[in-house]
Amino acid sequence: MSLSVLRTADAWWVLTADGSAARVATDAATTAELLADRAAIEAAAAGAGGTDPVDIATLDLVSPVTAPCRVVAQMTNYVSHVKDSGMDPETVPLTFFRKASGSISGPVDDVLRPAHVRFLDYEVELGLVIGSALEVGDEVTEASWSSYVAGFVVTNDVSARDVQLPKTQFYEAKSYPTFTPVGPRLVLLDEAEVRRFRELRLRLSVNGEVRQDSTGGDMIYSPVQALAALARFQRLAPGDLVLTGTPGGTALKAPPRPIEIIGALLPPAVKWRAFFKRQAENPKYLQDGDLVEASIATPDGAIDLGVQRTTVRWTR
Repeated sequence: MSLSVLRTADAWWVLTADGSAARVATDAATTAELLADRAAIEAAAAGAGGTDPVDIATLDLVSPVTAPCRVVAQMTNYVSHVKDSGMDPETVPLTFFRKASGSISGPVDDVLRPAHVRFLDYEVELGLVIGSALEVGDEVTEASWSSYVAGFVVTNDVSARDVQLPKTQFYEAKSYPTFTPVGPRLVLLDEAEVRRFRELRLRLSVNGEVRQDSTGGDMIYSPVQALAALARFQRLAPGDLVLTGTPGGTALKAPPRPIEIIGALLPPAVKWRAFFKRQAENPKYLQDGDLVEASIATPDGAIDLGVQRTTVRWTR
């Protein structure tokens, strides 16, 4: 049965059956330490934590995933996103990139656009929070993969497209402070619940307009495939975060095929100047003051990662 963990600057909390938040009696300072104190979480959820529950609305929530940690992300892992990017889902390889954990921010924190960035994009993603160490050389199978995952979180892989594309620089473009909002909940799951990932519906809206709306069934490479591939070269520890890709609907779209063919014949500087001139006419990129809401849940509500609400602010 799932347990929904929340975090404030000075405490950990767990949702109770009536929807209030009970303080977890733990000395854990990090997500990894909290995961090792499961008994305290369960005691608080059962009302044996020693303090009275509080209204969740009174809590100033921060990310339930603490930094520093490893943040590893899958590229173009949803059929709809691959098609938006002008690629063939049948031929897209399983690939990864890293994000700096300093980009992690809370579920209601502002997303800060650096002054030199013009084209700021959004990507709602299911985050896997690692619960057991994944060692290089581990054999990850369909039967064992869920044992490495403690639970799920909502994440937004915020992206500076004018840094990412011309420089092929994913690490910088996706690692500025506040570019990985996480939460509000870390939902700890049992094995059967973890395996329901394909039922999860991912939604993201900007100022109330739904931009992304898909399910885990749109994934190309499943978590078992991702973890098995990572085990060839990347150790993961409890508290680390794996982002599993985003559905279609981002602001960035592939140009029409004739324009793409012409662009391939141009010098890179000319090509990118023309590309971003067209992108400047795209109203979908995030603007100062935009409210971004992201949520992930199963249709029956049995797994509900909550709603993340962040506001875009342009730095000057």
